[in-house]
Amino acid sequence: MSRDHLPRVSRQRLFCALLAGCALILAAGCASIGLSGEGELAAQPRSIAMFVVSTRKSERDASNEAVESGARFSLQRIGVPPGHEPGKVERPSFGSENPEKHFTVLSRRGLDETAFYSELASHISGRIGSNRDVLVYVHGFNTSYDEARFRLAQIADDGRFGGVAVLYTWPAAGSLLDYGAARENAAAARDALTKLIQRLAELPDAGRVHILAHSMGAWLAMEALRENALSSPGLNGKLGDVMLAAPDIDLNVFRQQLARLDPSHVFVLVASNDRALSISRTLAGDRPRLGGLDPNNPKDRAALDELGVKAYDLSKESTGLIGHGTYADAPQAVRTIGSQLTEQRPQDANIQAVLGDRPVDSKIIASPLPPLAGPSSPAAANTAAAPPR
Repeated sequence: MSRDHLPRVSRQRLFCALLAGCALILAAGCASIGLSGEGELAAQPRSIAMFVVSTRKSERDASNEAVESGARFSLQRIGVPPGHEPGKVERPSFGSENPEKHFTVLSRRGLDETAFYSELASHISGRIGSNRDVLVYVHGFNTSYDEARFRLAQIADDGRFGGVAVLYTWPAAGSLLDYGAARENAAAARDALTKLIQRLAELPDAGRVHILAHSMGAWLAMEALRENALSSPGLNGKLGDVMLAAPDIDLNVFRQQLARLDPSHVFVLVASNDRALSISRTLAGDRPRLGGLDPNNPKDRAALDELGVKAYDLSKESTGLIGHGTYADAPQAVRTIGSQLTEQRPQDANIQAVLGDRPVDSKIIASPLPPLAGPSSPAAANTAAAPPR
């Protein structure tokens, strides 16, 4: 029977059925794109742009081997999961990683040395104030490539750092038995780090160059700064904060390194209950480690006063059995680092970087990001500061 010969009531029922079907399809479609209030799109990970200089031969593991000469350069984007908890680096215990739950590498682009610094300068373009600053992170002993880049992303995100993040990763050893080999690898990595810091300071529109170095990486960073001080004291006015977290440095060696630097730039995050530094002290013949000093001990406090550096006591913030990563594991400690790095400088308020016309980010950052809620001053973090000089 043709449609024209269908009874009027049947045609009405058919029309209503078609309308009902279309409504169901539209409702299902709306739910899939988050318009119905149910099944909404999951929050996307926050992207942290990171410039990486590596002297590792491989990125796949802890890798004790170094590249034969020079360094490898890349621009990477690290995803911070939307439910990230400050002080943690969320990674899968087993199975595949999930960008909605874990830190992940969103993209990686290898660069030659010239392109690396060109991209970095372009990334600074259009920024003002402290957002023109660069933060160089140098990891410590027994740290894999992934651990290093995810840790820097976590610190930048938790600390609300609005500048440019740069990772310097070197072939740290993979076990306590390789501690001596790690020392040799750190010594071999000095030249590339010295050159990196120098080149960053030479970028015309860059603000301050901050250093955050952990454990054995603190020794490496101080060696590079000491070498740069010979030709450009204070990086020609661009040296920012030098934050040494649990520095595994012999106290007498540190005195020699510091002799060429302005100690007012240096902040030492110490913890008397850091078990890793206790082991290092034993291996070094019971020679005190800078990061293991106790500001509440009169002898240690006198040593810090003599050095003229500021000391943040993280003993009460210590987390975990070892307590060697408190600077990044404890939210209050990260907040202290962030507030120090993002402190606004009146002299930079109206200075804008105008180099180039193609920033890496499409969104230009125009003002420093606010610190996390809660105490933000160093004094609020169980600190013990040496008298200012």
